[in-house]
Amino acid sequence: MINKTQIQSQTDQFPCSECGAMLKYKPGTQHQTCEYCGQQNDITESQESIQEYDFHAALQQLESSEATIVIEQIHCDACGANFKFSANLNAGQCPFCGTDIVANPEEHKLIIPESLLPFLIDNRVAKEKFRAWLKGLWFAPNKLKKYARDDAKLIGVYIPYWTYDSNTASSYSGARGDTYYVNERVTFQRDGRTVTETRQVPKIRWTNVRGHVSRFFDDVLISASSSLPRDIINELEPWDLANLVPFEKKYISGFQSEVYQVGLDEGFKYAGQVMDDTIRRDIAYDIGGDHQRIHQVNTQHSNITFKHCLLPIWSAAFLYRDKSYRFVVNGRTGEVQGERPYSRWKITFAVITGLIIIGGGIFYLQQSGAFEQGEQRTYYAY
Repeated sequence: MINKTQIQSQTDQFPCSECGAMLKYKPGTQHQTCEYCGQQNDITESQESIQEYDFHAALQQLESSEATIVIEQIHCDACGANFKFSANLNAGQCPFCGTDIVANPEEHKLIIPESLLPFLIDNRVAKEKFRAWLKGLWFAPNKLKKYARDDAKLIGVYIPYWTYDSNTASSYSGARGDTYYVNERVTFQRDGRTVTETRQVPKIRWTNVRGHVSRFFDDVLISASSSLPRDIINELEPWDLANLVPFEKKYISGFQSEVYQVGLDEGFKYAGQVMDDTIRRDIAYDIGGDHQRIHQVNTQHSNITFKHCLLPIWSAAFLYRDKSYRFVVNGRTGEVQGERPYSRWKITFAVITGLIIIGGGIFYLQQSGAFEQGEQRTYYAY
């Protein structure tokens, strides 16, 4: 899991045998391509199986190992991202906020990724999806639409993820609510008269309960990046994890890759929250009845395993009124998510226009005598 040789080999370069330029992975294919002469190198698909690793053993290994792994890691002070440039670069823009930065070698204790999903859609398709998404935004500033039309620059980045498996056994205490009905006399006003009727009124009978539920969780996916808001990156799901392939550095060529910021143990805390939601649904089903109350849950995890993988996104950043807005496109499906600015004057104009339309409608009704006619019809109806 922690391997100096493999980490350093991720920075290997792949020169074209024809012209010497750097080969880049072509999304949706099984080869690298030279963008200058068109030379292609096939990527041989590995037959190795993707392994799951023991969670607690990995934590112990991280605790005992020395920080001797040297990588060209870049830290962006503006947004906090940690990532690596493609092999032939040591300077460029942060893919998450657009800040100009330079790479510096640093020592780290890292769990290396051993699987990934290669990019499936290329920059052109991702940009089309991105522009279509931006066009659908209400009250977006004109600068944003101009950016989408002329200046949008999407950067391909592999984002780190953890997946967790766990056997869970949960004991709980709570209450089961069963609905029953009683006849009650109800007094109310109807057409100015006091009326008393007998009605069936629902009641709930609560019974204290205790029980146990168990469930096996497979591949609970947790982003190991802190560069993007978790709610945005979660909306890029689902990912086709069944198509993960063993890590191959040739898939990274021409792209950037982010180094995880959410550690293995912290990631499991997020996974535990995801599991807890499902466990509580299991408990509610186990309690049964018409209503459920869950007072206490105690969950034990066993046989916890994990994988560390990289998933592809296209990322862009737009600066508006001194604030950076970030957008991401799922590099497999084209799903677009992101932050967005609002144009104050467009919102103000829409509100004023709406008020004018409403006011004009009221004025027209007053001038046409519709209100007076309505009053007369109401008067004669009595």
